Amino acid sequence: MNKIFFSECRTILLLWLTQALSNLGSAMTNFALVVWSYGQYGSALTTALLTVCAYAPYVLLSIFAGALSDRWDKKKTMLLCDALAALCTVGVLWLLVTGKLRIWHLYLNNALNGLMNTVQQPASEVAVTLLTPRQHYQRMGGLQAFSRSLVSLLTPALATALYTLVGLEAIIFFDLGTFTLAAVCLLFLIPIPGQTEGKGEPEPLLSAAKEGLIYLREHRGVLDLILFLAVINLTASMFEAALPALLIPKGGEEALGLVQTFTGLASLAGGLLAVALPKPKSRTQVICNSLLISMSTENFLLAFGQSLPVWCLGAVLGWIFIPLMNASMDSLFRETIPTEVQGRVYSARNTLQFFTIPVGYLLGGWLVDEVFVPFMSAQFPGSLWVSLFGAGKGGGAALFLLVIGVLGVLSCLPARWDKHIRALEQQ
Repeated sequence: MNKIFFSECRTILLLWLTQALSNLGSAMTNFALVVWSYGQYGSALTTALLTVCAYAPYVLLSIFAGALSDRWDKKKTMLLCDALAALCTVGVLWLLVTGKLRIWHLYLNNALNGLMNTVQQPASEVAVTLLTPRQHYQRMGGLQAFSRSLVSLLTPALATALYTLVGLEAIIFFDLGTFTLAAVCLLFLIPIPGQTEGKGEPEPLLSAAKEGLIYLREHRGVLDLILFLAVINLTASMFEAALPALLIPKGGEEALGLVQTFTGLASLAGGLLAVALPKPKSRTQVICNSLLISMSTENFLLAFGQSLPVWCLGAVLGWIFIPLMNASMDSLFRETIPTEVQGRVYSARNTLQFFTIPVGYLLGGWLVDEVFVPFMSAQFPGSLWVSLFGAGKGGGAALFLLVIGVLGVLSCLPARWDKHIRALEQQ
């Protein structure tokens, strides 16, 4: 990165850095609450419902959140949503200190946080567009991908260390401290231009929300790309649901932790790659090729691999190009979608693109437990199936990953040939 980039992007870099720190604090709190709930109740389903509660508002209400985001002041929206989420965290801290914290409190907390994130996220996306010079979309997208990867990599280690040494309360205080820093910087140091607030009679909320869907219907390239990514999210979430069932029986919890570490390192390297590389000739080809490489490597290496080095290699090949894909997609959307409707279009995108994630988690877990593991358990020792994939639960998950890999590759091919997606480069 050169001096011109730092000079022209000083404001957005400050926003990015402080928001990344705040996201780290929030992620650590969420991770620690999962650990706390499992320790209290010992149920995987109980802890999984924490994620479901957080996702439910995001999927169900995103389409309306964008309409509100486009109508409201971006800075005020971000500050208000973050402040309400922080109040929820303070409530959890008070319940924890007084010994009154129960699992239903966390369900309610996650649902409220999910609601705040649903409204805040499109406002934040538009703010990034307004603050970033057009020629720096690629680098800014790379930095965002880098910070997301870094948060994912650091969260388990930092949260586990703090939880063990000083307890859940210290993690929550760290979360509130990073929120305060981000809020103060946003309030006093980051002006967000181009806000259009309160001009004339406000548009009815339902009509404004429909505009996002209407835009997608009229711009097939954006819609087809979003639907393609929804299929990828379905496949990826089924993979995530099956991964522990593959690695823990075959290599133990250490194997799962090491593979996830290599996933984080590969994502970090990919984020740096996205920052360093110049604008590609074709962003759509970068998106499709990155996902094709990911789907055609990691799933198959984990399915057929029988050793930790092979699994780690699969994690690297599967994730190193994902930040480059995200940066290209982010830049393509910012360049293609008009700023004045980005909030509602992003929200419509969130509903269509991300509703497949909870579906994939539930479907993947069910298929592993009820279909593939029973099938592999019925095979005789020394059979071709057992020779290829292993026995028992790990073998069933490995066979499922092979199926996921085939589905992932097949889902990438139509997107490469989609004329509407290719036409986005010409707009």
